[in-house]
Amino acid sequence: MASIFTKIINGDIPCYKVAETEDFFAFLDINPNALGHTLCIPKKEIDKLFDLDEPTYNGLMAFSRRVGIAIEKAIDCKRVGLTVIGLEVPHVHVHLIPLTTIEDARFINKTKLTPEDFEATAKKIAAHL
Repeated sequence: MASIFTKIINGDIPCYKVAETEDFFAFLDINPNALGHTLCIPKKEIDKLFDLDEPTYNGLMAFSRRVGIAIEKAIDCKRVGLTVIGLEVPHVHVHLIPLTTIEDARFINKTKLTPEDFEATAKKIAAHL
């Protein structure tokens, strides 16, 4: 059965897309730690980060770097943090989180956004790619 992320890639579930290439996809996390919290995923559905073949792993990191730089330009923050946890969805995903304090990196405090906020944020980040 396809993961929720594969359904997003296929357009079966809507998202706030930030970037897309032939092999990778980036979209805003709908339960963000901070404004601009973005997920980067390979289009290939693989459960664990270290199960990715080396070219896909390196490609995902390069894609995430590019998106992270765009986030840092678009969102007021001290830096963009990167984390890979991988327990929530069985599809490799990199969290790019704009950080002002260490608390922004914890998955406890969440930011509430309207659909309009999500749309504007996705467009703002995409404009810096």
